[in-house]
Amino acid sequence: MKLLLCMIMSYFVGSLSPAALVSRVKKKDLREHGTGNLGATNTMLVFGKLCGALVMVFDIAKAYFVVKVAEFIFPAVSVAGLLAGGSAMLGHIFPFYMKFKGGKGLATFGGLILAHDALLFLVLLMIGCIVMLAFNYAVAMTVSAAILFPFFAGLRSGDMAVFAVAAAISVLIILRHLDNIERARNGTEIKIRSYIKGQASHSGEE
Repeated sequence: MKLLLCMIMSYFVGSLSPAALVSRVKKKDLREHGTGNLGATNTMLVFGKLCGALVMVFDIAKAYFVVKVAEFIFPAVSVAGLLAGGSAMLGHIFPFYMKFKGGKGLATFGGLILAHDALLFLVLLMIGCIVMLAFNYAVAMTVSAAILFPFFAGLRSGDMAVFAVAAAISVLIILRHLDNIERARNGTEIKIRSYIKGQASHSGEE
């Protein structure tokens, strides 16, 4: 019962949306502009890098916070942190007070992994960057992290429950990015190398 209550509270923490707050301040609803998502990426696309970075930090932090709190309260439950982090992701993706239309959960996914295993986070980030540049699409990093996370987490913990919960979380992330994957397959997704070159050229002109 206590763990269930912790998961419910984690959902509410996860549903706190800095992107929605930025939308109110800027008087432009992110759900009606850009990609239509209340997340860090769309915030950056619509409102710029600074707003996007602030939203990303907050979204990472809220998942990190609930994972650490759950692990502290339930040290004997190997999946307590993952369940809390997964609940925060659900809150981020499906906020009840915004008609269950939130972000895609990538930043909260990153915060969850960082809190669960910082070394694993760095490994997945490094692999993800290589894969992303190789395939030339940002979604490749998301997919590689989602695929590898449950296997690495399960191997490092030696716990099948950890693997199962991590796998469920990863499936959720992949499902939320199916449209990005489809656009990448069609060649209509933003190409990451071109985007980086464009940003570098823009910075050089300033």
